[in-house]
Amino acid sequence: MIMAGGVGSRFWPMSTQKYPKQFQDILGTGRTMIQQTYDRIRKIVPAENIYVITNKEYISLTEEQLPEIALENIVGEPMMKNTAACNIYMAKKIADKNENANIIVLPADHLILKENIFLKKAELAFNLAEKNDYLITLGIKPTRPDTGYGYIQFVEKKKAEFFKVKTFTEKPDLEIAKTFLESGDFLWNAGIFVWNVKSILDAFNSYLPEMAQSFESCEYNSKGEEQCIDLIYPKVNKISIDNGILEKAQNVYVIPADLGWSDLGTWTSIYENAEKGENENSVNTKHFVTYNSKGNLIKLKNENKAVVIDGLENFIVVDTDKALLICPRENDQLIKDYVQDLKTLKKGEKFM
Repeated sequence: MIMAGGVGSRFWPMSTQKYPKQFQDILGTGRTMIQQTYDRIRKIVPAENIYVITNKEYISLTEEQLPEIALENIVGEPMMKNTAACNIYMAKKIADKNENANIIVLPADHLILKENIFLKKAELAFNLAEKNDYLITLGIKPTRPDTGYGYIQFVEKKKAEFFKVKTFTEKPDLEIAKTFLESGDFLWNAGIFVWNVKSILDAFNSYLPEMAQSFESCEYNSKGEEQCIDLIYPKVNKISIDNGILEKAQNVYVIPADLGWSDLGTWTSIYENAEKGENENSVNTKHFVTYNSKGNLIKLKNENKAVVIDGLENFIVVDTDKALLICPRENDQLIKDYVQDLKTLKKGEKFM
C-alpha cells in the first residue's frame, strides 16, 4: 500500500496543489518519487497486489506514472484526513479480497539508498506479521534532534533483529528531541509499517472505535464503495495512524534498519542528498558560475538557464515557470508559512 495523497507544501514552489512532490523527479534520477517507491517494492510484491491511495484529483497522475498498476488498485480519497483514515480504508478493502493478507505501508516520497537492506527488513517484517499479532515499524538511528519525526523508544534485547516498543512519541519539541538523541535508545519512525490485516483492524476497534464503526457501513470492492466513502470521510477524525494507534497499542515492534533513509520532507533534506560541486553548492544546471558562495541549493525548472551567484551562503533558490523562492536553508521549515501568507494576502493562489 503506497500512500501518495500529500500536497508537499514544504517543497513549494516546485511542489504545487496540482502537481505535488511525489509525482516529481526531485533528485533528478529519471524516475519520480512514487515511481521509485513502486520499483522498490515491486521486487518482493507482485504488481497485482500493489495499491496506491491518493487524493481523487491525483488518480490520473498516478495512472500516468504507474501504468503497471490496475486501475481498480488506484484508490482516491475524497479529502485529506491524515493517515489513520486511509489505513483503515485500505485495510478494509484489502481484507475484503484476502482476510489473511499482510500489508506493508509505504509513503510515496521517501529516499532509500540501501535498497537490498530495505528488502531484507521488509521480508523479516512480513514473516513476523504473518506469525504474530504485531504492529511493526522500521526504525532509523537518529542523526539530529529533528522535530518532524516520530520517535520510538525500544526495549533492548541482545542480538535481536526486532524489539518491543516501549514508548512512541510523535513529533516532540526540540528540547525533548535532544534528550531522546542523547539517551541512545530511541529511533526515528520511518513511517514504513507492516501488519496483518486482522491485527490492524483489531487495533482500530480497540483504539479508534468510532472510526472503525464508520468504515463498517461500506461494501468494499463494489460499485457502491465510492459513494459510501464519500459519505464517511467528512465525518471521521483527522488523526495520524501514529497518534491514533501506535502511541496506544501494546503490541508495537520495531526493526532497526540502516536504509540510507530520508523522508525528503524539506529542501534541506534534498540538499543533503544531492550531488554537490565546488564549495558544496548543488546546482542543477551546467551553465553556472559562483563567486564567494557556498552551501547553496539552486533548483531550476529550466536546466539550460545560465546562473551567476555572488556572495550567497547556505541559501535555497528554486525557480519555476510561475514562482521564485529565495530563503536561507535554516528557514526551510517556514516555507509552509510563506505559502499560507501568500494565500492569506491573496497574492499567490494561482501559483499554489
